[in-house]
Amino acid sequence: MTESWATFGADLHLQLDLTAGRGLRAGLIEALREAARGGRLAAGTRLPSSRSLAADLGIARNTVAEAYAELVAEGWLTARQGSGTRVAERARPRRPAAAVPLRRPARKGPVYSLIPGSPDLGGFPRAGWLSAARRALTDAPNEAFGYAVDPRGRIELRQALAGYLARARGVYADPERIVLCAGFLHGLTLLAGVLRARRVREVAVEGYGLDFHRDLLVRAGLRTRPLGVDAEGARTGELTATTGAVLLTPAHQFPTGVALTPVRRAAAVDWARTTGGLILEDDYDGEFRYDRQPVGALQGLDPDRVVYLGTASKSLAPGLRMGWMVLPPGLSEEVAAAGGPAGWACGALDQLTLAEFITSGAYDRHVRGMRLRYRRRRDELVAAVGDRVEVSGIAAGLHAVLDLPGGTERSVLQSAAWQDLALHGLGRFRHPEAVALPARDAVVVGYGTPSDSAWSPTLAALAAALP
Repeated sequence: MTESWATFGADLHLQLDLTAGRGLRAGLIEALREAARGGRLAAGTRLPSSRSLAADLGIARNTVAEAYAELVAEGWLTARQGSGTRVAERARPRRPAAAVPLRRPARKGPVYSLIPGSPDLGGFPRAGWLSAARRALTDAPNEAFGYAVDPRGRIELRQALAGYLARARGVYADPERIVLCAGFLHGLTLLAGVLRARRVREVAVEGYGLDFHRDLLVRAGLRTRPLGVDAEGARTGELTATTGAVLLTPAHQFPTGVALTPVRRAAAVDWARTTGGLILEDDYDGEFRYDRQPVGALQGLDPDRVVYLGTASKSLAPGLRMGWMVLPPGLSEEVAAAGGPAGWACGALDQLTLAEFITSGAYDRHVRGMRLRYRRRRDELVAAVGDRVEVSGIAAGLHAVLDLPGGTERSVLQSAAWQDLALHGLGRFRHPEAVALPARDAVVVGYGTPSDSAWSPTLAALAAALP
C-alpha cells in the first residue's frame, strides 16, 4: 500500500491496494475511480500531472499516463490541452433513493421589500474597493498579517476617520480616542458593559426606535426609559438626574426622520454636564441629506460628554461589519479593554482598505454619488404616492414616513402583504412604555433597500397597498 500527497495540482491522497494480485496500473485506476465515485475527488478537480504523481508514488510515468487515458475513455476524467486532467462532471456521486430526504415546498416570502435599515447593496463600489484593497495590500506592513496588538484597531484607519469625521461631520476626533468595532450593535454592547460597570442603571432612549437596541441594553442589565418624540426630535428636557446615559439619533431621528433642534441639543448637553451623564450619539445615516444644510454631529458641542458612533453599514454595506466610536477622555481605555486584548474589530486588511478608500477621496465620491441616487428614489416615491398620504422625514436619510388615516395602519400592512411587499408600520418601533406618545398611524418606507431592477415594481406594489 502506497500513500501520496501530490505537490503539483490538487493535493491527492490515494491508497493503492495491490493485495489482490492486480498490477500497479490496475490498482491506480481502481483507486482513482473509487475516489471519484465516492466523492473524495469532486467534479472539476484538477489532478496532478502524470510526471508529478508518478514521482510521488514511485512508479513509472507511463503507468500513470495509461491509467489517466483509460479513465478518460471511461468518462471518469477529462483531458484538454492547457487545462490538464480533471474529474469529469459525470463522476458526481449519487445517493441511493432511500437516502434522499423528502422535500417540502418552501414557504413563499415577500417578493418586494421596503424594510428600512439597509442601503441598496447593488450600489457597493466594487471597482473602487478592489483598487483600494490592492493598494492597501501592497503597502501593508508585515505586522498587519499578525495578531492584533492595539485593541482600538489599526492606526491607519483611525487617523483616516479622524480627518474625515472632523471635515464631514464636525466631530472632534483624536485618533487616540477612536475605537473600531464590528458595527453599531457591537459598539453598543461594549458601551453597555462599561456603563453597567460604572453602576449606571438607566439609559433613556427615544420613544420611537429600534427594539433590538433596547433589548441589547436590557440584556446588559440596564433599564430603558422612553423620551417623547415630536416634530423637534426627542424631548431632551425630560431627562432626569437619575438617568445615567441617553441614546439619541440627533441628525435624523429613526424612524420619524426629524432632526433634533438646537434648543433640544443644548438641553441634552446641559443635562450631561450637570449630572455627569453620557450621551450616546447614533449617526447612522448622517452623510445623506437632500433638502437641507448638513446637520453636524452633536459630539462637536461637547466631546467630553458625548460618545459618537458611526458605521459603514449605510454608506457602504452592512456586510463589512465595520464601525467606530469616538470616545471622551478616559472612556476610550475602558471600552478598548472591554473588547479584549486584541479587540473584535474587522480584519486588518479590511481596515487598511477602508483607510485607503477614505484618504484617496473615493469614499467622498461614492457618498456623493449615492446621495444623488437616493434623492432620485425619494422624489420618485413622493410622486408615486401622490396626495393620498402625507410624506415626512424626507430631508435626509434612506427612509420616509407615510402618515395614514387613523386606524388604517394594520389594514395597509395587510394589503402590502397581499402585494408581496414587506413593509413595517410605525407602531413596530414604539417603545412599549411610551404611553405619553400620541397615537399615530403610519408606515416606514426604506427606499434604499430595493435593487435598481426591483425599484419600479416595488413602488407599484406600495401604491397598490395604500388607501
